[in-house]
Amino acid sequence: MSSSDSGLVPVHIGQPAPGSEQEQELLLRQQWPDYRGHVNPPTPPRVPGDVPWEQHGLLPRWLGMESSDCAVAVEPGLFFGKGDEEFQRFLAGARRRDEVALIVAFVGNTDDDRARNPLSSVDASVRLGDRYTSAGARRLPTGTWPQIAPGVEGADRDLALRLLTRPKTAPWWSLNLRGSQTVHGGGGRPQDHPAAGELHPILIDALGDPVVAAWTSPSGDQRWYLVPDATRWESTLGWLVHRALPEYVPSALRRARSPLFVDPDLQTSDEQNTRQALQDLEAHYAEEKQRLEQALQEAKENAEPVRYGLLYGSGSELVAAVAQVLAAAGMSAVDLDEDLGGTKSADLLVSADGAPDRLVEVKGASGPAQEHLVGHLQRHLETWPQLRPNQPVSDGVLIVNHQHKLHPAERSADVYSRPEFVASLTSLPVTVISTMQLFNWWRAADWTAIHTAVLGGSATSSTGPAPSPEPPTAPSTDRSSSGWRWPGRRAGHSRP
Repeated sequence: MSSSDSGLVPVHIGQPAPGSEQEQELLLRQQWPDYRGHVNPPTPPRVPGDVPWEQHGLLPRWLGMESSDCAVAVEPGLFFGKGDEEFQRFLAGARRRDEVALIVAFVGNTDDDRARNPLSSVDASVRLGDRYTSAGARRLPTGTWPQIAPGVEGADRDLALRLLTRPKTAPWWSLNLRGSQTVHGGGGRPQDHPAAGELHPILIDALGDPVVAAWTSPSGDQRWYLVPDATRWESTLGWLVHRALPEYVPSALRRARSPLFVDPDLQTSDEQNTRQALQDLEAHYAEEKQRLEQALQEAKENAEPVRYGLLYGSGSELVAAVAQVLAAAGMSAVDLDEDLGGTKSADLLVSADGAPDRLVEVKGASGPAQEHLVGHLQRHLETWPQLRPNQPVSDGVLIVNHQHKLHPAERSADVYSRPEFVASLTSLPVTVISTMQLFNWWRAADWTAIHTAVLGGSATSSTGPAPSPEPPTAPSTDRSSSGWRWPGRRAGHSRP
């Protein structure tokens, strides 16, 4: 049955059929020792045997099968010295039909964790249609997340949106075009061959380097798509049939009479307009989904240091988290270790418009909070006039992360529970707050509750909640700042 009879579009694949005798023979040949006697492990085929080609309207043509009538090539090239003849027939067939030769090649190897050769600037390469041109690939650090290159539209933009759904841990490789050098004869002079064609970025990294791109040959008769390893086959095949082939090789779908192809030349204006509106909706959804995922990731990254610090931190980490929460609530939280030049007083001096300044002491306790912590804060209140006689404070606030080795759900609700001691606190100029209380107010953005707890019942925010500040990167000495200033206290600092 021909491809036109089956409705499937033939695809040239540059490797033997999975599980075939040819594949096993070539894998065995890879294990022969080289001239140094070394035996490298066999390179497994890139294309697995469970790819659902027919579900996507495609008919695979493996090595040894006819390729001149194929509309697209996937992973072409040499598989242990095999495959060049089939690929050249594929290119010749596209030229004869005056069609663009559409090619998809995968970059890098997710499973290759070998150390990079220090003399090499790339981890992998893909030989392109020009005999002297290749795309070099360098694996990027974990956590790299690309963005759509400016001006990308149509099928290329659809591919970009699909690839942005890859797992956050999936690797990326930066791409660059590379020429080559040849030497003719035994002692001839080397001849440089510059890279040919043009690399069109589709996705770029933070430095603007392409991580997904399309390479076009100088004559424009070949279009190679370079996509990273660990990309879902279903996504790639769906893109080929529904976006790439209709845009670049629509005649191939007409020849195969593919049921998945809708010929725009045979549609009514209503069909065309509705289909375009549906495509625009899908593109808008993909972009909005990407935007929200990015916003969620940023919100998580901003929240995690505060969340961990309040719930499990101690020392400077805990003080930093408390100061960020107070600054987010619109208060000024000045680090007194920096301001006074040493551990002479409480941790923070907190103020806001319309409210007296207050000293804030922040403590962590792996078990129940010790009652003498209140006495420490009382002594700081008593000695404060000697440090700043012209800057009075009214009261103090003790913020305690007690039982921080337990899960928050297993901790006692109150910092102190002995009735006699709790009753005595009412006569002292000290307010005691647990970091669990502060955490719950912060995550609910209840800035009024934070103001009331820290600055007293009469304190109100004149400007409303402030945006969450970024963690500071350097010490600040500007006392007029309304935000938190944190220089980074050394580990182990404590007060008597």
